[in-house]
Amino acid sequence: MPLIATRSASSEAEIHGISGGPDSRRPLSPTEGTRNKARVAARETAATGYRLNREQLLFEAVLLSFCDPLPHQFRRLLGLSNRKWQSLLYWLDTSGLALYFLDHLRALRQDEVLPAAVRERLQQNLIDNTKRTSIMIQESVAIQREFQEVGISYATLKGFSLCPISVPREELRHQFDLDFLVAEKSIADARVILERRGYRLYAISGKSWEFKIDEKFSTSMKDLYQSGMGRAVELHVEAETPGHATRLDRASSREFYGIDMPVLSPVDLLLGQGMHAFKDVCSAFSRTAHLLEFRRHVLARFDDHVFWRDLQKAAQGDRRICLGLGVVTYLITHVMGEFAPVGLTEWTVDSLPPTARLWVDLYGRWVAFGKAPGSKLYVLLQQELETAGVPARRSLKKSLLPSRLPPMVIRGLPNEKLSTRLSRYRVQVRVIFSRLRFHVVEGLRYTKERRKWRHYVSQLTQG
Repeated sequence: MPLIATRSASSEAEIHGISGGPDSRRPLSPTEGTRNKARVAARETAATGYRLNREQLLFEAVLLSFCDPLPHQFRRLLGLSNRKWQSLLYWLDTSGLALYFLDHLRALRQDEVLPAAVRERLQQNLIDNTKRTSIMIQESVAIQREFQEVGISYATLKGFSLCPISVPREELRHQFDLDFLVAEKSIADARVILERRGYRLYAISGKSWEFKIDEKFSTSMKDLYQSGMGRAVELHVEAETPGHATRLDRASSREFYGIDMPVLSPVDLLLGQGMHAFKDVCSAFSRTAHLLEFRRHVLARFDDHVFWRDLQKAAQGDRRICLGLGVVTYLITHVMGEFAPVGLTEWTVDSLPPTARLWVDLYGRWVAFGKAPGSKLYVLLQQELETAGVPARRSLKKSLLPSRLPPMVIRGLPNEKLSTRLSRYRVQVRVIFSRLRFHVVEGLRYTKERRKWRHYVSQLTQG
């Protein structure tokens, strides 16, 4: 087995948000002094109750294995029991890292750390997801051909547009649906096309229209990569503002399996990806794969100074983008070490309020290495960002205790059998009780943590 490199003390310090290196001896500015207080408070808290548990340390070892050189934490994965690997596999599936991890280990020639049964399971997942991705590509191409035939103004979002800059190969990414940005004037025509293909409008939330076909539900991770789990399409409406260019106006195109696929401009692509990761962080459960994909994207553009200037110009005056990218960038830095150029951090990370940094210092690793269904700790960050001028997408009341039942997981069909209807209801009841348990347990945890949080914030702001 190739030797595993050990991080230097300064690299370890960077991961945990601790200052280090030659510049650490210079006098601190007032701003840096405040930040240092936050880090000190975070370290003291981590020492008394915010350490990762043994299971989360394994999750950390997986994510840090994507760093170069391979860190010493990788040794935690050597000689694990089958029981621990089963727990780890569940997290790999839900975090979106399973196939990335297998591919990365093979590239490093380190896949012998995987027990034979685990390696075979991941290999089968890759085979299944390759078939599933191929079907999704065919569906995407077919939909886009119809869009283009009737002149719909659109662009592909997320998913296939992230390859290869964030995603080495399409089949390594597990995606749940196809996303398209559609001009407001074209949304009705796009709906007609999807319904003609058998999709049903499932929900409209803000500017997003969700369509589904062959709806199915499964709690088995074995089915996660299967092609028969139903399909979904999301249309995101792009409103037009007179005198202002839209993302569709700036879109470019690239060849995609025999068609010219419209994609967002390079700047809009990174902005969209970063803000999607921020939306993830500001929710109960954040897919760790989104953090890794954003990190890859930033590293790919690291030396492109013109790109970073254009990005800053595009985000100028938008407080949500500045702080959103700042939170995501600082979180990834906190968990995996420095990766972002000054051209990104100086107007994002450096503009974060001290309390937002403190939240990342305290809870960032919990977010990155959390398990579904997640927690409500994000509400603490949401409240601090509101104070900094970033309105929350959901009110505090709705975040803590929603007033509505979860939407139907599977919608009924005309003339369905009684047995089918009862099966749907059983699924829905399970979902309702699962969500109820989550809101009760995590609501109580949030209430307890909120008292501690106020204490840490008061420490931070004193003096």
